[in-house]
Amino acid sequence: MDYAIIRLGGKQYRVREGEYLVVDRIKVDEGKTFTPDVLLGDSGVTVTAKVLAHERGPKIRIGKYKRRTGYRRHNGFRAATSRIEISLGGQERAASTPAPAAQAEAPTTATPTAAAESAAVESTAAESTPVESTPVESTAADDHVKGMPVGYEELTVAEIGEGSKGWNRPMLEAALDYEQAHAARKGAVSALESALKAKEESS
Repeated sequence: MDYAIIRLGGKQYRVREGEYLVVDRIKVDEGKTFTPDVLLGDSGVTVTAKVLAHERGPKIRIGKYKRRTGYRRHNGFRAATSRIEISLGGQERAASTPAPAAQAEAPTTATPTAAAESAAVESTAAESTPVESTPVESTAADDHVKGMPVGYEELTVAEIGEGSKGWNRPMLEAALDYEQAHAARKGAVSALESALKAKEESS
């Protein structure tokens, strides 16, 4: 599982490694890290969040009006938010620890017949691997755009619309280039373009 579900401020978020989120204001200073509650994830996974900046959301204009009385009231509201960076820990250690144990057990339990069979299987696998794996690697390298958010290819349009609010300009531009060149999903393209426009207006 390459993602986890955490809880922050009474809300749940689906997060990945290296993802940026804009959440309700957190009582943690800028530059410091904290560990949110993990609701779903691999066993032993730990989620660490680093507070990058405390920000304010876009201004919302609120107007009240009563006809024939001259009553007019206007008010504004900007939400207090925090931008955080997510890092997942524990998955690499859990995935890498069984491999040395399996390699250490192989010489003790293998017999000459089993060793010969395993050598034959490895030789046949080595002959067939370049033909099958090379096109997949080349296509994956061709499809991926540098600077794009991690795991973007697997995101749905709804997830792109929500996650694009917390991405920076280079990530949005790379995702838009990928979307226009490959998937061309209208909902994703419009969400990325609106997020870029919001970045330009805020700057």
